[in-house]
Formats: sequence, structure tokens, C-alpha cells
Amino acid sequence: MRILVTGGAGYVGSACLRYLLGHGEDAVAYDNLSAGHRAAVPADRLIVGDIRDQSGLVSALRDTGAQAVMHFAALAYVGESVIHPQRYYENNVAGSLSVLQAMRSTGVSRLVFSSTCATYGITGHDLISESLPQEPVNPYGRTKLAVEWMIRDCAAAYGFGYTLLRYFNAAGAAADGQHGEDHDPEPHLLPLVLQCALGQKETLQVYGNDYDTPDGTCIRDYIHVDDLASAHWATLQRIDSGTAQVYNIGTGTGYSVLEVIAVAERVTGRSIEHKIAPRRPGDPARLVADPQKLIAALGWQPTCSKIETIVANAWQWHQTHPHGYAS
Repeated sequence: MRILVTGGAGYVGSACLRYLLGHGEDAVAYDNLSAGHRAAVPADRLIVGDIRDQSGLVSALRDTGAQAVMHFAALAYVGESVIHPQRYYENNVAGSLSVLQAMRSTGVSRLVFSSTCATYGITGHDLISESLPQEPVNPYGRTKLAVEWMIRDCAAAYGFGYTLLRYFNAAGAAADGQHGEDHDPEPHLLPLVLQCALGQKETLQVYGNDYDTPDGTCIRDYIHVDDLASAHWATLQRIDSGTAQVYNIGTGTGYSVLEVIAVAERVTGRSIEHKIAPRRPGDPARLVADPQKLIAALGWQPTCSKIETIVANAWQWHQTHPHGYAS
């Protein structure tokens, strides 16, 4: 299948692109490289462009003969979205509308959308299923929910087939150590923890220790990027015009910030200094997936998402690429 992967040079998008290519699909990345990296994508598999550029998207879809779109391109930092919500609505919502318009113009009717558990907000449930109400508590989650509804409405009107994938905390790196997480600035817990282990940071800030969790720190469900990629590929096989599916992607197991630090200390053999800082606005105490719907429907199973495996893969990447792709 010929697939255009928006945001395909980013952390998750490039992992999915590589997985698609490794499984015989004809995939091409479309990325403006504002957060993505050329080195994350084979040179002949990258079209540089912005999803808000309607003519560029149409040309990319036509030139590649795309039969489907995997849509990852988005701003994705909760804290930043609270400070700059207008930027998030412009890029995530208006940009996604541009993707849908380009698909309609070129007759592409299959879409896999990278959504997020942030659309659920604070649920009060230990495990989050797809049937729970979506009440996001930050602008990032609201923009993703707005796009979900936009996709539903356009699909109903124009006959698109789609899958919405609400995934939890993407983490880890390629098993060969050649690809991994590289953001500037880096907002995610595990890379920050490993930067401390490398001596690139003196102290890790733990945002809040007074949440309603066993140790007071936030709990998250960490899913390896390669398991995310396998789920995207599996759902793509089932999409046809008029089909509609929604799945969570996670492991069903959550780890607190302090637990992740402890695992990283065991894996790296190094002490990781940390101090408690005030809570960040928009951070729910607990986000853990109920992945049973995806498992039952597609037979998908996470194969490399044990927290020790995630940390070990990420540690290999950070050791061999201490400055990310610039290394």
C-alpha cells in the first residue's frame, strides 16, 4: 500500500514509517522538519512540507499515488499548549482540516489518526477504556478531540474510512540503537532521566508529589514506539471506505515518576538526582490504558513495552547519540 505519513520525520511518525517500510509498504514522510529530523528517515522517503500548505499536500498525495494517510503531524506538548493555545489550534486543528481537504481533493479515503489519551482528561478510573467520556483538561487534548470529531464528520459526509488511535506515553528507542527520541527542548520524562544519568543534567525536576497516587507522583502507561508502530500497521490493514474504529494503545500497566527513576537507576547503574517542583497545569494524576479492545479486535500485543526494555533501549540510544541525531 502507498501511504503518506504526515509528521513522518518525528519521533513516533518515523518509527511508524520505518515499520511500514520493513513490512513491505510503500511509505513516504511529509514533514516540515520543525521538530522532525532528516536523519530519522531514508533520504528518498521524505517530502519537506507543511500540513497547512494545501497545494503542497495535494501535490504530495498525487505524486506518491497515496492510497492512505497516517496523520501524526501535530504540536504535542501539554505544558506548551497551556501557554500557547492559539499555536496549537492553528497547527493541530487547522492543519488537520487541511489534510482532510487534500484527501478529499485527491480521492484518498483511508486515514489513521494519531490521537491521544489526553482527550480523556481526569477520569477517576484506574484503567481508561474507549467508552469513557472525553473531557480533556488542557489545550493539547482539546485540539486532538476537535480533530477526532472533524474526522468523524468528514468521514460521514465523504465516505472516508478511518481509525482513531488514542495512545498513551510513547517511549523507548529502536532496538539497534540507531533511532530514538530527540526533542529540543526535551519535555518527556524518560529522556530527561537519562540525560541526568549521562551527566548532561545535574538534577531532574519531579513536578508534584502530592497527587492521589501511592507515592504522590504522576502515573503513566509507557508504550514502546515499536509497539505503537505495529498497532498502526495492524489497524491500517482493516480500513476501507466507510469503516470507523477507535482504539487505545497502551499496556494496561502504569508507572509513577519515582518508579521510572528507580528503573533507570537499575538499568544504567547510575544515581539520578531529583528534586520536587510544583505541579504543572494540565497534568492528570493517572493515565493508564485499557487496551483490551485493540487486543480482541486485531490480536495485537505489545512485545517490547516492559518498562525495563523501554529504558534499556532508550539508554542505548542516548549513550550512542548523546546529542540526538546531531551526534
